[in-house]
Amino acid sequence: MSGSQTVVLGELPALSKLYVNAAAAAARRRILGAHGGTELPAYTHEVRGVKPDVTNLTAYQHLIGETASDVLPAGFIHALAFPLAMSVLNRDDFPLPLLGMIHLANKVVQSAPVLFTEALDIRARVENLRGHRAGTQLDVVAEVRATGQEEVRWHGVSTYLAKGVFLPGIDKPSVSATPPPFSAPDPTALWQLGVDTGRAYAAVSGDFNPIHLSVLTAKALGLRRSLAHGMYLASRALADVGAAKGDAFSWDVAFEAPVFLPARVALDISTVQADGGAWQRSDYVAWNPLSGRRHFSGTVASLP
Repeated sequence: MSGSQTVVLGELPALSKLYVNAAAAAARRRILGAHGGTELPAYTHEVRGVKPDVTNLTAYQHLIGETASDVLPAGFIHALAFPLAMSVLNRDDFPLPLLGMIHLANKVVQSAPVLFTEALDIRARVENLRGHRAGTQLDVVAEVRATGQEEVRWHGVSTYLAKGVFLPGIDKPSVSATPPPFSAPDPTALWQLGVDTGRAYAAVSGDFNPIHLSVLTAKALGLRRSLAHGMYLASRALADVGAAKGDAFSWDVAFEAPVFLPARVALDISTVQADGGAWQRSDYVAWNPLSGRRHFSGTVASLP
């Protein structure tokens, strides 16, 4: 963000405190009917010298289905940076309500491997506030470097929607893109997700958003059942792509329909090879095998 000021934090924020702050802010909005303005905060939050925990990494790899390795999975890095991104969304000058935001899409470029033995500098900021047919959306940008180096090894953009929130001066798009019709292919995998899937992912990611934890906590926020974390689903699909992707790749996912727990999720991965047979990219799509409704889709591609 042009003109952004950097705020260096002493450590990664605790997500539990951030969710408490978000709940308090939501209560104030309901009582006062006020919001934080119509512009995004021009601040970048940064934490330096972050060391991943090897026990947590091992638990994450086991849960997602990643092969044990010294290289941090791209989804694990997203989880590592998530509290810092949340701290930007928790600022008093952030104009949208944090609780209830919908994760629409995620794009990651991992240009070089990140090792668990390295200390990392993590930065996060928000940008690109814009209209959506159902509310207002924005991008949360996170970047990861090895401490003391300038090269960005991991760059992630998460797009979120504040549904039903229309800020003054921000127009809705005139034309809404309609997803192409979906016809379910033959699945290459079938996932059985238990009711505890959200709690299991929360334990390794730190994301204890109540909508993912239990039926009771989800119902308190207006949902009929708890939901699987979007990044759990996307990270598991990335793990299913396997080692062919190497350590330098782009990875994107678009979320369409939530996965209510417990659930069965069908997945198809199709691979595209370049001349000579080298792996070029894998396209993946997941859906409900009973209704045929698409949950999410995306692509993993080699970097040039």
